[in-house]
Amino acid sequence: MGASGRMAVAMVEALTTNVHPAILPAELADALFAKARIATIEAGQTLFLAGDPCTGCYRLVEGLLKVTLDLGQGRERILAVLGPGALVGELSVIDGTPRSASVAAIRASKLQFISRAVFEDFGRAHPEIFRTIAGVLARRLRDINGALVATSFLSVKGRAARSLLILADAFGKDVGRGRILIRQKMNQGDLAALAGIARENLSRVLRDWMDAALVSRFAGYYCVEDKAALEREAR
Repeated sequence: MGASGRMAVAMVEALTTNVHPAILPAELADALFAKARIATIEAGQTLFLAGDPCTGCYRLVEGLLKVTLDLGQGRERILAVLGPGALVGELSVIDGTPRSASVAAIRASKLQFISRAVFEDFGRAHPEIFRTIAGVLARRLRDINGALVATSFLSVKGRAARSLLILADAFGKDVGRGRILIRQKMNQGDLAALAGIARENLSRVLRDWMDAALVSRFAGYYCVEDKAALEREAR
């Protein structure tokens, strides 16, 4: 690894990993998961699949997860990337229907799990949780609508730029001179699935942007070098 790669790793390791804001107020989330059991999965492992019966919901403590839909022929579309503090599987635990999407680990992850019965008992004692989760689901629906619009109307470069900007907003850190380091490793396959484009097309776009010094990559971490240029591409 060269000096630039070692510098990027040092910057990442020096930063907190708790970059995804909890979607429930801390006191409410801590009370809900007070008697949770711990579950762990390694990178690449599946937490649950679309269509699986709902047994409960999770809170992500450490790691990084992806929420995906299977498009067939070995292709997937990433609907969301979840960091520490996120609830996982809360929709099914509310209405009792099977899982609407699959969830797998991008990085080794530690989660807290509670059963649907525990969630329902807590909801009866703390009905405000449903109002909070309704707001979360509304935000996620807007995000999905935005992704559908991007897929329909944006160019391949526009979709790639939008995905990098989403990651930079969720997991980015300004490391000086306007450079934003994305503090989570994402391989090209996952980034392409998030953008809704073929991996080969993403590879060409990234190569062009790296040649133009709009984006860089060190030791598996992407860095947005020119945010304004990517924002122009994403319009």
